[in-house]
Amino acid sequence: MVNGLREPSEYLNQRWLSEFPLWHRDEFTQRLEKDVLPLLRKQKGFQDEITFVGQSGTEAFAISLWDKAENAEAYNRATYPEVTKILATAIDGNPQVETYDVANSTFHKIAVAVAA
Repeated sequence: MVNGLREPSEYLNQRWLSEFPLWHRDEFTQRLEKDVLPLLRKQKGFQDEITFVGQSGTEAFAISLWDKAENAEAYNRATYPEVTKILATAIDGNPQVETYDVANSTFHKIAVAVAA
């Protein structure tokens, strides 16, 4: 139990959030689909990746969902540096990564109940 909330037993509890300026929207989305997503799918505990691109096409952010914090952290240490290299020609600078607990999600039908 964390901060009065029960952690979901088999569900997602981590989000890695990156916001970054895009140089080339098409190149970014192609590299993401062709190179990055296959890497993510091989990672232990990876659940889903949701990427948003602003209407102007110059900014994006991505949310990766993981089953456990440890698996997200292992990805961040071991594989994420490779991802930033893959995307280097499509983005400006290094994406900022922040970690969040998933409080609820209607998309994934996840609910973290407040302890009684």
